[in-house]
Amino acid sequence: MGGASSVLEKSIHEFTVKDSKGKDVELSSYKGKVLLVVNVASKCGLTQSNYTELTQVYDNFKDKGFEILAFPCNQFLKQEPGSSQEAQEFACTRFKAEYPIFGKVKVNGKDAAPVYKFLKASKGGFFGSGIKWNFTKFLVDKDGRVIDRYAPTTSPLSIEADIKKALGEV
Repeated sequence: MGGASSVLEKSIHEFTVKDSKGKDVELSSYKGKVLLVVNVASKCGLTQSNYTELTQVYDNFKDKGFEILAFPCNQFLKQEPGSSQEAQEFACTRFKAEYPIFGKVKVNGKDAAPVYKFLKASKGGFFGSGIKWNFTKFLVDKDGRVIDRYAPTTSPLSIEADIKKALGEV
């Protein structure tokens, strides 16, 4: 699943990723949930505001069928230098993240994680499909299809109306 032909997949639920300890996680386990997929980093200028607001958004919607999937990435100025477990520890300890922090991935290039190839193929950015920086966000509907893509500087709190709509609350 999710090999080189990852752009052929029609749903994020078709992928298997690694958790922070290296164990396989089938994203099909998130069927029926609205997802916010984010590439995260611990040493970025956007870290404080994004992690703080991601925790707030998660607290607001976690009991309504919403999940955040965070993927540490070290491709942008090496701002996630530690291990996957260290990235998880950082988010959970410093920002009280209760949502899953997965294994470190590449989001660009030939070695990009298949799930990120799918996300980028589904919704290109303002300057093309490549991820430009840490904290690029993808909103995914209950069926695993990408609804929208948000820039790294987009406040997670400003996405709440879109999350409500995806959850069927509007």
